[in-house]
Amino acid sequence: MSFLLLGSSLFVPAAAWGEKAASPEPRMVVEARELVYDQTKNTVSARGNVQIYYKGRLLEADRVTYDRDTGRIRAEGHARLTEADGAVERAESFDLTDDFKNGFIQSLQADTADNTHFGAPYAERRGDASSQETIFDHGTYTACDACKDDPSKPRLWQIHAKRIIHDGVEKMIYYEDATLEFLDFPVAYMPYWSSPDPTVKRKSGLLMPTETYGSYVGYGFGVPIYWAISPNADLTVTPTYFTKQGPLLKGEYRQRFETGSFSILAEGTKPNDRGAFPSPPYGASNLKYRGAVESRGEFYPNDYWKFGWDVTALSDRYFLQDYRQWNPLYGNLFFKERSSTVYLTGQGDRSWFDMRAYYFQGLSPNDLQAQLPTAHPITDYNRAFDVDPYKTMGIGGQVTLDANFTSTSAQIADYESIQPRTLDKFNGLYTVCSIYSPTPNRANSTCLLRGIGGNYESGTVEASWKRRAIDPVGGVWTPFAFARFSGSYLNYNTTDTAPVYNATLQPIPNAAQGLFVNGADNSFNGQVTPGAGVEWRYPLIARSAAGALVLEPIAQVIARPNQSSIPSLVNMDAQSLVFDDTNLFEWSKFSGYNRFETGTRANYGGQGTFTLNNGGYVNALIGQSAQLAGQNSYATADAANVGLSSGLDHRVSDIVGRLVVSPISPITFTAKALFDPATFAARRVDGFASIKLDPMSFDVHYANYEAQPLIGFDKRRQGLAFNAKYNLTKNYFVSGTVTFDMSRYLYNGLTLYPTLYTTYTGINLQGTAPVFSVAALGFGGGYQDECTTFLVNYTSNYTTQTNTGLPARNQTVMVSLQLRTLGAINFNQSLGTFTMNDGVRSQP
Repeated sequence: MSFLLLGSSLFVPAAAWGEKAASPEPRMVVEARELVYDQTKNTVSARGNVQIYYKGRLLEADRVTYDRDTGRIRAEGHARLTEADGAVERAESFDLTDDFKNGFIQSLQADTADNTHFGAPYAERRGDASSQETIFDHGTYTACDACKDDPSKPRLWQIHAKRIIHDGVEKMIYYEDATLEFLDFPVAYMPYWSSPDPTVKRKSGLLMPTETYGSYVGYGFGVPIYWAISPNADLTVTPTYFTKQGPLLKGEYRQRFETGSFSILAEGTKPNDRGAFPSPPYGASNLKYRGAVESRGEFYPNDYWKFGWDVTALSDRYFLQDYRQWNPLYGNLFFKERSSTVYLTGQGDRSWFDMRAYYFQGLSPNDLQAQLPTAHPITDYNRAFDVDPYKTMGIGGQVTLDANFTSTSAQIADYESIQPRTLDKFNGLYTVCSIYSPTPNRANSTCLLRGIGGNYESGTVEASWKRRAIDPVGGVWTPFAFARFSGSYLNYNTTDTAPVYNATLQPIPNAAQGLFVNGADNSFNGQVTPGAGVEWRYPLIARSAAGALVLEPIAQVIARPNQSSIPSLVNMDAQSLVFDDTNLFEWSKFSGYNRFETGTRANYGGQGTFTLNNGGYVNALIGQSAQLAGQNSYATADAANVGLSSGLDHRVSDIVGRLVVSPISPITFTAKALFDPATFAARRVDGFASIKLDPMSFDVHYANYEAQPLIGFDKRRQGLAFNAKYNLTKNYFVSGTVTFDMSRYLYNGLTLYPTLYTTYTGINLQGTAPVFSVAALGFGGGYQDECTTFLVNYTSNYTTQTNTGLPARNQTVMVSLQLRTLGAINFNQSLGTFTMNDGVRSQP
């Protein structure tokens, strides 16, 4: 006997499908066009758009039959099971237990909530709450979506295996007799393979192998072993074997805490063939053991403070280059120096504190370690607060406090030769400033002092006040006042093994070993600089049908005492000075604390902005600076000649200009220039262009700077750089970059110490570098979609040969393949370095 209900929608206790009911029993919702109960067969059948909702799962099919005797459900015809986490399984038929947990599935296609996909002609679900797994016979697994236009097309990649087991409790996927296929073409066979399922972020096991190549070490192959020690700690150990040098072992431990995290990485090796490496000082063939230790950490005790460190210890400067071990903490494969720092930083609503120490380890042949300074420490403090006008007789405004204390030391002084500037040097060899020079001469007309030998402490405290007011006609007035207190103590080091370096400026006649002084050794220098001034702006606004125009003339006058701007000739933190639109109206245009403006100076100019209705704009600025009274600090040289040739070292400065044109937001053109005030000849030009219009993005930078022999640039500097990316399709792209050193040809025929160069290198110095000498070049392409990222890049950089210190091209090919959920394979290989035919060194 059968009972038929039409258009049924029932709330059915789970016990209605079985013999016994548990208490309390969750309800099962059944919706169908027909619901038939067959007493003879003891079955319940639902037909026509059947939907059964139970414990967060939704079963859909054309027909669903429940056998009360066996407790099994069979769903057929467009069958679909949606799990509580959003995973969807489609099949020709489901044969499941009444809780949907166990059973057999025909022609299964499963899509997980993490957008991964399983498929099999036959699958089985089995287990309980403590052991749940799905077994796919002759199954496939991929993270690639099907083609929307033609779902029958093969996926970009998939793993096809005789058996795939997905352990839902262990969160692992196991593959037996598996093949990795690209577009249905097999590329790799694996008798056994396992990987975490997409829901797992950390899982102990083997990671993707690493491959690398180095000329001294050969091919390297490593297999990272990952151990998830706890939810907040893990360890990765990577044994790597190099064909020429044997094994290298690397381990990295990471741990997170509630307030921060830290990591420590250590790697080491005992080279099999030390003779393959260059001899000192060009290599480390003398070392029996080589390696590195690195640690990084950062902690936040509260919302205002953080402290941390980033430190490295290397057995030798060449270790990272020789073994070419990729590490994201290193940043890249081309090393210039490695800095270690420990810091403490605090930030309030209107205050900031930073204290940090630095240690630098040189990694290029040009570095002389004894010249590199150690900072212990550098401390900065800034605080701003408003002044209540009701408590200060109407003065009001804002008070700012700035303070800096710096303590540095180095074993020996660091000089740079100028006039003529030696384009390339190796550990100071063949320069007139070095101990190796036959006739050293360290006057600041030929040598600049970049770093002192000994200890140097300096401190600066500055308090300033300013207030903005608007007059009745719309002028904006900003009066300000400040007081600056600075002091420094210099303790020359005259006892080290190379005392000839420990000098500053002019030679003492007949002095032993050519030592130099600047007036007083081991002395304290201090200075107090008060100042006051006012700034005036008068914005004018006009509107038209095309947009709005704002014109703003600006004038600023700053008065200070007529005193020396350099109590000490030593300048450690203000050696970079570029006069442009960004610092035209700064109270002091020096970049650090060791130098400061003096006397009375006026800054004046104006800017205008026309804003288009479509969001585009045009902005222009022009201005100048003039020394009205007192000593011009920019015309007074320190030991590094900072200020000279800056455009500010005359009573009336060069003219600063800027023009920015952006007709629409994706397109921007920027030009900056410094002009001679008498002839309007451009002394310094920078041009930028940025175009980002899909499918293309393009950037170009052009620079042209006149010669500045007083600060070491005896030739005009000119360069051009391009960066571009073009999206061929939604998934494919190509990119390229090139940088031209357009002034290198000016060094053709450089013959400073030609005999020494030729004897030492066997290379003829005379060259014929073209105007468009390539300094750096790179191009590549790739493919990227929801499951795959493939990148190929070639780079060629102007660098220094490790074994000779001579200029060369470092060419590298990098390949990266990332398969989502499976891992990534990265490979890089140097194509070798060779001497550049650049006009300074020529290939023989």
